[in-house]
Amino acid sequence: MKAAPFAYVRPTRLGDVVAELVRADEDGGGKVIAGGQSLVPVLAMRLGRPSTLVDITDVDELKQVDLIDGSLRVGAAVRQRRVERDFRGVVPLLSQALPWVGHREIRSRGTVCGSLAHADPAAEMPAVASCLGATLEVTGPGGARRIAAEKFFSGAMTTCLGPTEVVTAVRIPLPRQGDGFGFAELARRHGDFAVAGVAVRVRTRGGTVEEAAVTAFGVSDRPRYRDLRDELQGAVERAGVDAIGIARELGDAVTAMADQIVTTAGDSHGSSQYRRRVLRALATRELVHAYQSSLEPPR
Repeated sequence: MKAAPFAYVRPTRLGDVVAELVRADEDGGGKVIAGGQSLVPVLAMRLGRPSTLVDITDVDELKQVDLIDGSLRVGAAVRQRRVERDFRGVVPLLSQALPWVGHREIRSRGTVCGSLAHADPAAEMPAVASCLGATLEVTGPGGARRIAAEKFFSGAMTTCLGPTEVVTAVRIPLPRQGDGFGFAELARRHGDFAVAGVAVRVRTRGGTVEEAAVTAFGVSDRPRYRDLRDELQGAVERAGVDAIGIARELGDAVTAMADQIVTTAGDSHGSSQYRRRVLRALATRELVHAYQSSLEPPR
């Protein structure tokens, strides 16, 4: 199929972007486009019929990547491949997840913020943002506001973003001493949508677990966050430093988590029960890996 007819504008200032969205909202609604890797297929299948596409790729202030206030701030027009290439290792969990986003050609056009705004429940970037406690910067007619990633996603491909608002940047906290990370997903082929996946962050101090954040994706209508700090600390106390022992001790807690957060009805790629088994295996392995990484001395 081909997209339904639409108008196309390419402003060079953020204020003009908002103005175009306000104007489009009076005439059937507008959509922001940057990389187009998520939006164009939606248009081609006529699952979305905006009256206007507002291209933000010429807005200079949205092309910046900065290290500021203990965060990596990524502008809305910044390509995924640029972050993957030029900021490798700055945010380890982001670096681990980006190679799983489609293929290199997709990441050369797709944007980090675009993936967040699209809010695909099987996408990697929303899960990473939720796990790391990222903050999205949003601008609309009423001015600018900041939204915690955990509150930004409200359902499958649905966010709390207003029809005349645009995501301008995401702030991703930089790692601190004692942080360890893990990321894994299962897909039929590399680049396919995830059947199930996890992003994990563990923070320790003096051998004590202070945080153990697990965010699952591909198993519900949005990223699902859980803090397993007490469960991981208990497993470590009972099993010591033995990875297999920690994994065994985590079994019941991770099983309970999977039973709670896997809400998909299943599809041709896997039933809900299969996704629970995959999620249990991935979450257990990455929790142990992240815990062990958190104990390593800083390089």
